[in-house]
Amino acid sequence: MTDSDIIRLFFARDERAIAETAEKYGRYCMTIARDILDSEQDAEECVSDVYLKAWNSIPPDEPASLKAYIAVLTRRLSINRYHESRAAKRNRELEVAFEELEACIPAPEEAAEELPELLNEFLAGLKAADRRLFVRRYWYAMMPAELAKAEGMTVNAVTVKLYKTRNKLRKFLEERGYKV
Repeated sequence: MTDSDIIRLFFARDERAIAETAEKYGRYCMTIARDILDSEQDAEECVSDVYLKAWNSIPPDEPASLKAYIAVLTRRLSINRYHESRAAKRNRELEVAFEELEACIPAPEEAAEELPELLNEFLAGLKAADRRLFVRRYWYAMMPAELAKAEGMTVNAVTVKLYKTRNKLRKFLEERGYKV
């Protein structure tokens, strides 16, 4: 079946349009999704979403090239799914990073005004490598394994450095009258 025949099926709201699209471009879509998502299950779900998106967008859209249209849908949906899965992982990692800092930063109501300035002062006093680790961990929520790779260190060395830096921060804040 030609692309124009499949597009006519979409316009006629004939469900065979999805089956014909899957038959003709299913493997192509799976390749795109799998390359982006690196997961067979996520790729399959994404390709199913592609067919639904095509069903809902043709009409009014009338693609000149069904293959290109389906490829763009697959790529967009795959990238969105990739970002969503990374965001969920990143949010959990951010929670862990915040939990690590809870032991050395006072409650917000105690130091709300001064804390940003104090943190800047503390960071300015660190060695560049320690500052980089601290900011990457607690601002960008990078995992220790990512930090180790980026800094050419072992994971253990990273966690020890971060632990020591948090202790320095706690001491720094206590010297300025803030207890945790």
